[in-house]
Amino acid sequence: MAKLLYLVHRLPYPPNKGDKVRSYNLLKHLSQCHQIYLGTFIDDPADAPYLEKVRSLCTEMYIGRLSPSLAKLRSLVGLFTGEALSLPYYRDKGLRDWIKAVRMREPIDGAVVFSSVMADYIPDMQQLPTLVDFVDMDSAKWTQYATTHRWPMSSIYRREGRKLLQFERAVAQRSRRSFFVTAAETALFVQAAPESIDRVEAMSNGVDADFFSPAHQFPSPYPAHEIPIVFTGAMDYWPNIDAALWFATSILPTLKQQHPALRFYVVGRSPDASIISLATDPTAGIVVTGTVDDVRPYIAHAALIVAPLRIARGIQNKVLEAMAMAKAVVASSTCAEPIDAQHGTDILCATHAEDYVKEISRLLAAPVLASQIGMAARAKVVSQYSWHAHLSKIDRYIEEAMK
Repeated sequence: MAKLLYLVHRLPYPPNKGDKVRSYNLLKHLSQCHQIYLGTFIDDPADAPYLEKVRSLCTEMYIGRLSPSLAKLRSLVGLFTGEALSLPYYRDKGLRDWIKAVRMREPIDGAVVFSSVMADYIPDMQQLPTLVDFVDMDSAKWTQYATTHRWPMSSIYRREGRKLLQFERAVAQRSRRSFFVTAAETALFVQAAPESIDRVEAMSNGVDADFFSPAHQFPSPYPAHEIPIVFTGAMDYWPNIDAALWFATSILPTLKQQHPALRFYVVGRSPDASIISLATDPTAGIVVTGTVDDVRPYIAHAALIVAPLRIARGIQNKVLEAMAMAKAVVASSTCAEPIDAQHGTDILCATHAEDYVKEISRLLAAPVLASQIGMAARAKVVSQYSWHAHLSKIDRYIEEAMK
């Protein structure tokens, strides 16, 4: 049994958004065999009631309170220091002091860092064996953001991508091993950081197929006359915002001409003002739920699920969860490719607005086909996306660090 520091940029519970799903399952996996000293932040007061749930999995933990508005101001320091803005955003003296104190009084065997920015807290990786779960290549995400925004944000995002890549490369070189969520993301990083080719690998996401199962019975959250199409996710996250806005303005109007009873449900926490405004027109056929206690009823009773992300990195948990519940999913190719989902068999892929209209109309006209695709999707998830099977990749590196 090792004593491990586990540093996460956001409280790994509740598992209601992509990064928290992965960080929580990694915490569960590590806590089964090791003593965990968790250092993390709460950036949403709604997460506070779950502290005891997280505490039950840890030997000790430090919770920093992070105000996103103040953190954004703090991040501007990076413009003067020449570093990525993401680093001062998460910099916290309390967490740094706690880590120092824990390491002085406990024989810590190693560290597991979730998200590259938290590696800033382990400057001496040569002395403390450190494993880094990058999850996605964040530098590439910021660079991609630059292409979808106007100046001056495009310039800031481009700078962030460049500066963060410099930091990521240094972290990968100093860590014992680094992980990305897909082989494609790993290859992308190696292309940008060829010196790390022998130090990085893929460690895929999974899904709890017992929790997300069609066997559960839920009352429908929808009026009986509606045809609900659902998009789930944290709605303060730019790729999700972009996807929902694009679907609502470029795809939904055409679909509603063919299917007047159709309603587009945007289900997820902290909807951005631009998302909330979608529901102000009663004729648009859009419902924005905000935070829900359980997303499963919305998935279970949906006619189908959409994932129209135009900016996507890695494996989308929202897609795995819908597939696990045996729902037909119409998604962008960038969502389907990382999970090796086959178009026409266990998912339907679309790129342009007219593609989404075509594939969604096809499913609405053929409920039997939608059911067949949904059942094939669940079979794929059950056979290939167990959390334990994927996260166990990290175990041998922890064992090596203890020798």
